[in-house]
Amino acid sequence: MKNLILITMIAFLGFSAQAQTKKNKNLKYSTEVNGNCEQCKKRIEKAAYGVSGVKTASWDISSHQLTVILNEEKASTTDLNKAIAKVGHDTKEVKATQTDYDNLHSCCKYERE
Repeated sequence: MKNLILITMIAFLGFSAQAQTKKNKNLKYSTEVNGNCEQCKKRIEKAAYGVSGVKTASWDISSHQLTVILNEEKASTTDLNKAIAKVGHDTKEVKATQTDYDNLHSCCKYERE
């Protein structure tokens, strides 16, 4: 009986040690995204959450900064920027097409560079 308890404890400790050695593949990433209002905020965050691997997404209206936590094994920052541009918002890395930009509501249109 003592041997069974000892084997169980060693196995449990072994599995615990392995669980702690997993590498964290999550990346905290920030980029500037053009937009103006709450409607933009909802659209940008929804597009970010639509990318596989995005755990959190928050866009600040005043600073135009999008901050996400992204699992790098499931998607890249390029995938994220393309998804944001697809809904009509320019990022530093990827510009939205003119058609996607034109589909924005009038209050959401910003000065393009």
